[in-house]
Amino acid sequence: MPVSGRLLRQGRDWDFSDIADVLAGRLRAVPPAFGDLIARPRGDHDLQEEPVEIPDEAAAIEAAVLIPIVLHPGEPTVLLTQRATALRNHSGQVAFPGGRVDAVDGSPLIAALREAEEEIGLARDRVRTVGYLDAYLTGTGYRVVPVVGLVEPPLALTINPHEVDEAFETPLSFLMDPANHQRHAREWKGRHRTYYAMPHDGHYIWGATAGMIRNLYERLAIGEF
Repeated sequence: MPVSGRLLRQGRDWDFSDIADVLAGRLRAVPPAFGDLIARPRGDHDLQEEPVEIPDEAAAIEAAVLIPIVLHPGEPTVLLTQRATALRNHSGQVAFPGGRVDAVDGSPLIAALREAEEEIGLARDRVRTVGYLDAYLTGTGYRVVPVVGLVEPPLALTINPHEVDEAFETPLSFLMDPANHQRHAREWKGRHRTYYAMPHDGHYIWGATAGMIRNLYERLAIGEF
């Protein structure tokens, strides 16, 4: 279904008349391989003012997230979650549906779709996969493969309260406007760390989630690997 939306691309208005074709032409067709010497994993280490050691990709835990783009006719959105405050790790943070790639999954795609079903009740047959972003290495030891998928509205979600407090949508045009990609900083493990943040409508989108959104913007703006 053709979907219109206005994105800002290097200072110019960019009109998406067919978002599926645009994304498919700029994303990876297959998941990024471990140890790819040409396309090294992205991560918060890219943003630091002081040189930092890049996390060991080989030692990282394999994980995957789904970046669901909801094809509302007037304005495509990105579906995000607020993690449950009772969780031990990253509680209350904004995130994409996702988690570890289990042995039974066999691929980042299956893991991302499974986690989306478990966390927010998004049925996998409602998601049309269009490609992958570069892997993202986190400071907590994960190698995350972002899977980009398209979802036709209306959404019929069932929130798992043990994992997610809420699911919400943010306009794609807001997230793809580099003017909204703020650079914030804080002390973490005794070091000054810089990260992307994209506050919107009461939600603080930051860290690895914002970093992956930034990578999506770069893939759309540049269109090359």
